[in-house]
Amino acid sequence: MNDAIVKRWNLKVLSEDEVYLLGDVMLNDNEKGIKLLQSLNGKIHIILGNHDTPTRESLYRECENVVEVALAARLKYKGYHFFMTHYPCFTGNLEKESLKQCTCNLYGHTHQQTNFYQDIPFMFHVGVDSHNCTPVHIDQIIEDMNKKVKECKEML
Repeated sequence: MNDAIVKRWNLKVLSEDEVYLLGDVMLNDNEKGIKLLQSLNGKIHIILGNHDTPTRESLYRECENVVEVALAARLKYKGYHFFMTHYPCFTGNLEKESLKQCTCNLYGHTHQQTNFYQDIPFMFHVGVDSHNCTPVHIDQIIEDMNKKVKECKEML
């Protein structure tokens, strides 16, 4: 599994790409986990998860490809606002005209095989479990979220 994730990551991510890894970077063997992390392309921002111990946090900070280690991060992209966390967070509602008026949550943690937390269109799961063991591009996330908003509005 680890080799497949590294291979798929590096096929999709270039060395200059900014990548947000939303927690639980590794389990068990820290030495092996750090070697795998160091083999990943991109400038990696790590959002800490429940398996990311203080020891692991220190190890992440020593990796040349890791540019940030934090509990959460905010990102503005193409007029959209994202709050990235390990755990799913309610950050808005559908009372707005568009997703650009919301703060959308990107999260990991749940290991679900679907992209939306309880079918909520502004809470998107970015874990490898629902993305064929590859990172998901933010443009794809925006497209999927907008489709989900349309689907929800049509149901009303």
